[in-house]
Amino acid sequence: MRSALKIFRLAAAAVAIALASPAHAVTEIQWWHAMSGELGKQLERLAADFNASQSEYRIVPSYKGNYTETVTASIFAFRSRSQPAIVQVNEIATATMMAARGAIYPVFELMREQAEPFSPSAYLPAVTGYYADVAGNMLSFPFNASTPILYYNKDLFRAAGLDPEVPPKTWPEIGAAAKRLRAAGAPCGLTTSWPSWINVENFSAFHNLPMSTRANGFGGLDGELAFNNPVVVRHIAQLAEWQTAKVFDYSGRGQSAEPRFQKGECAIFIGSSATRADILANSKFGVGYGMLPYWPDVAGAPQNTIIGGATLWVLRDRPRAEYAGIAKFFAFLSKPEVQAGWHQNTGYLPVTRAAFDLTRAQGFYDRNPGTAISIEQVTMKPPTENSRGVRLGSFVLIRDVIEDELELVFAGKKSAQAGLDAAVERGNRLLRQFERANPDR
Repeated sequence: MRSALKIFRLAAAAVAIALASPAHAVTEIQWWHAMSGELGKQLERLAADFNASQSEYRIVPSYKGNYTETVTASIFAFRSRSQPAIVQVNEIATATMMAARGAIYPVFELMREQAEPFSPSAYLPAVTGYYADVAGNMLSFPFNASTPILYYNKDLFRAAGLDPEVPPKTWPEIGAAAKRLRAAGAPCGLTTSWPSWINVENFSAFHNLPMSTRANGFGGLDGELAFNNPVVVRHIAQLAEWQTAKVFDYSGRGQSAEPRFQKGECAIFIGSSATRADILANSKFGVGYGMLPYWPDVAGAPQNTIIGGATLWVLRDRPRAEYAGIAKFFAFLSKPEVQAGWHQNTGYLPVTRAAFDLTRAQGFYDRNPGTAISIEQVTMKPPTENSRGVRLGSFVLIRDVIEDELELVFAGKKSAQAGLDAAVERGNRLLRQFERANPDR
């Protein structure tokens, strides 16, 4: 009895000592992002899965609004030394982030210094080419890469006498289908989200046309915009003509067109491949998928589409312990099974070859027709200088300029030629300002 009592007292003392000892401190890592809705839920799940996989670090995601709002918040936070360790930045701000040399911690340096595996060759060329420097070093971590694809309402196609299993492939076919849909009672034949990204930037890449000289900005800061060419002008003029009868109906900037498709108002929708999760969650009709349309009389079309989305940039001047955790988090995100799950649940591209191969081996593409379209588009042909992507300084502002002018064209206040000429002129002024502000690049 005495022996048992002694053991009990010793055990109680051990418990008391353990409770009195400070717990091992978990290093928290702030991650500011721009994802809401279904995509935000998937992002939160990634952070939770990483946190559950180990006990040293805790990723803390914080939604900061859209991409522009998230980047702006990070800039102000850096000035007050309250910046997060990781910030999600959209692809068109890559040149701007590259210019902020003292603020960013290049990912290839981080992973090398923390001895975590990270090889550009593991990623799809369409991704590595966009976010690497001239030596092929990855500057940010590829996270969510998307490309525009075509969605259509199978129920409305069937009601209009169109084959619900055959998406229109060319712009003339789009126009013919949209007119039939309107005649059958659809309030809107076609709409698109992200007007510049889809109807100027990706349109140009898919037709192997330059957005600017100097390889769309990859060749230097002294490029000049060149998208006011006859093919783009004709395309925008056609959309403006269709606008008068709502064969095409402009829905606004960003993702404002997406709800119109989900509600069954617009029968055809061109938007990001990553909207698939939201569309499937909120639509009450059969959804069909197709490739981005092209004009068949343009030599070389279709070429390949370019990516959108964002990468994760690491900011400097955080505690050393956080950087070790960030490297482990990025290694976690690179795992084939993690990347494959992210791709399958969101519609974003599988940014690594291994994730693509795993998804295909799992039969996902066979079970979900249309989900491989985004990958097929970006890998359709080897990228050219015109279809590698866009890396122009201040392109966030330039995109606003392009959309200012597109809105005037669609409202009938300017011709397509006048609108695109004005966008080029205004955009070039922004390029020259960026060039003067970064003389050492």
